[in-house]
Amino acid sequence: MAFNWETFRTRTLTAAVFVAVMLIGLLWNQWSFLILFSIIHFGCWCEYLKLIEKINNINFHPYLKMGLMVMGYGLMLWFCGPSYQVNGYGLKENISLPVFAAGFALLLTGIFQKNRVVIKSFGAAVLGIIYISLCWGLMMDLFRLNINYYSKKDFSDALCFPDFTANSICWSIPILVIFSIWVNDTMAYIMGSLMGKTSLSKISPKKTWEGTIGGILLTLLVAVIVAYIADFSIKQFIITAAIIAITGTFGDLFESKLKRMAGVKDSGAIMPGHGGFLDRFDSLLLATPFVWIYVMLLLK
Repeated sequence: MAFNWETFRTRTLTAAVFVAVMLIGLLWNQWSFLILFSIIHFGCWCEYLKLIEKINNINFHPYLKMGLMVMGYGLMLWFCGPSYQVNGYGLKENISLPVFAAGFALLLTGIFQKNRVVIKSFGAAVLGIIYISLCWGLMMDLFRLNINYYSKKDFSDALCFPDFTANSICWSIPILVIFSIWVNDTMAYIMGSLMGKTSLSKISPKKTWEGTIGGILLTLLVAVIVAYIADFSIKQFIITAAIIAITGTFGDLFESKLKRMAGVKDSGAIMPGHGGFLDRFDSLLLATPFVWIYVMLLLK
């Protein structure tokens, strides 16, 4: 695959804006983090349902689609930590269940409308609750974990709620996951463009073994450098980065399979050169639950 400077320039400029927005959402405070992933949640859902409709040649009723998205959002809110409270009302304890119930009511309303409901397509749509909402819910849960868990200095402060009132921004596991995804995607694209010859899969012909392996190795190298500079555990950083790079690649292939079945190039067009929400976050969707499992097992 020849390296295209024009495409690379477009992707770079778009990515710069994207990174700026992401960093503001990730680092400002807990509410900016929630708003950021709420937008991502609904954006991914809209594109996912469009793909399912194209694949099955069917049109879901708007109430049914909204019901699924709102139910999924209720599940995502259930994973919000103690720092998400308004006047003593917690999003998890007081808001998540009513939101889920409202979504369920919308879903039932949509099912009993005139639009034809096919079990196969409906089942595929419902799976979005696991594919999208559960994954972003686990991301919210990872947000409450301080990166000190990876520090060689202090393993006792594994569960830490950042003190946003003091405007202190600490390293967090979501930042590690997202940063590793960015490094892997960027390096895989560059290495594949420069040296790629062997196609990785028929699902995504432009992806090559050379680019994939190069991306993973360079991600591990960056993890070692960051861990060394920040005095974090190199072993934990390498393992986490490897999990992210490998599962992220499968996440990309899964979304490519959906697009191939739907007969579209991109899931959306929100970012020139990058596609839509699913195109941008497909790797993160699959990597997040595996990182969450790894962290939870080690904490125990």
